[in-house]
Amino acid sequence: MTELNEDEAVLKGGPQPFVDQRDQPFRVGLVVPDVRGLVSQHSIEARQAEFEGLASAIALDVVFSEVVKVREIKPATFIGGGHTETLAARVKAEKIDLLLVDAQLTAIQQRNLEKETAAKVLDRTGLILEIFGDRAATREGVLQVELAHLNYQKGRLVRSWTHLERQRGSGGSGFMGGPGETQIESDRRQIMDRIVLLEDRLDKVKKTRTQQRAQRSGTPIVALVGYTNAGKSSLFNALTGSEVFAKDLLFATLDTTVRKLELPHGREIMLSDTVGFVADLPTDLVAAFRATLEEVLDADVILHARDISSVDHLAQAQDVLKVLGDLGVSPETTPIIEVWNKIDLLAPDGVALDDVLTGIAQAGKVASVVPVSAITGRGIDALKLAIETALGEKSRTYHVHVPHSAGSDIGWLHSHAEIISREEPTELGSGFVVRVDPRHKSAFIERFNGRMETTEI
Repeated sequence: MTELNEDEAVLKGGPQPFVDQRDQPFRVGLVVPDVRGLVSQHSIEARQAEFEGLASAIALDVVFSEVVKVREIKPATFIGGGHTETLAARVKAEKIDLLLVDAQLTAIQQRNLEKETAAKVLDRTGLILEIFGDRAATREGVLQVELAHLNYQKGRLVRSWTHLERQRGSGGSGFMGGPGETQIESDRRQIMDRIVLLEDRLDKVKKTRTQQRAQRSGTPIVALVGYTNAGKSSLFNALTGSEVFAKDLLFATLDTTVRKLELPHGREIMLSDTVGFVADLPTDLVAAFRATLEEVLDADVILHARDISSVDHLAQAQDVLKVLGDLGVSPETTPIIEVWNKIDLLAPDGVALDDVLTGIAQAGKVASVVPVSAITGRGIDALKLAIETALGEKSRTYHVHVPHSAGSDIGWLHSHAEIISREEPTELGSGFVVRVDPRHKSAFIERFNGRMETTEI
């Protein structure tokens, strides 16, 4: 087997984009390395099933999927020489266009595998970026995906960045190509200039989003998070009566959607549906979508949706909690409600649902656990009550008197607190009964304490 060293790979331009103008889907082979000694919460069967799901999330013709035992990771090709030769023969025999490897490959490993198998090779990160590029629907989503692509590529010294300024029907960016592409400048300086430009544009989006959140800051925010395909969008629709796109597909939706929701006792909240998480979500992708995920950082309550019918649901939940932790979210600061979704798929004939649920463990510290079915509607009312309870446990109600001259204080109350009632104005000012959420309590006390009567009710 002939291997490329790092210098040769750089001279040859590194991994090249897979461009195919045929009408037929790309013929694809999936390789799931099972590395000896590598600790993972997910079983190899679950990993293979998820990788097949990722490949099915875009228009690919999966010809084969196999687990490859790897005793030790090879610097040149990741998998061993024998496995590489076997793959090369299978690629030739079955006319495979694209090999997908469920691992994070270096540029050298990727290029060597391409040379030895005569097929385009994408690793797990590349595949997820391709899916995101295909799914991005809004201008913000397109910018976020392109930024993630560039950050992923910039250290690989490749001359194949066709996604810099090419036209693509879906509006996304990817590796596998599509109609109407044009290749432009692709050196590192151009890449870095483009990254700076995208970061500047996303920073403006962040400022706009911050202003939008400020306008609704008196309304509690509840963020819906979960592993991809946990049924978040279906749950969002069941709670709000919306018609957000929901399909049994990994990363069915990318863009954050926010809707107003009235709780059982009349209190209004803003419910935010975020992008789904997945195991080994690329760091660059998390960074690019940070502006979107800031809805989670500002949330008063988090709904953690779990596909309780999946055999891998506990490991999936741990992956979600890890990403939340990386974002700086913890159950100590923000109440988390575990939503055990898809209970309609749980109980086999003759087995009580309660008996099945008893054997399921929560993933971490939670405010409560609510079993639901977004499809049948079972448990939705109980979930709304749980949200109301979680908000009420940490919120406090105050009576505050504001003089007429303190117009800015009245504005602050409207922006940062829930106005429950307002008394008839007197010569001295107006009295308000307000509910203050924990995230605004210290600012509220600092602003009003000592200057007027402030009594906790």
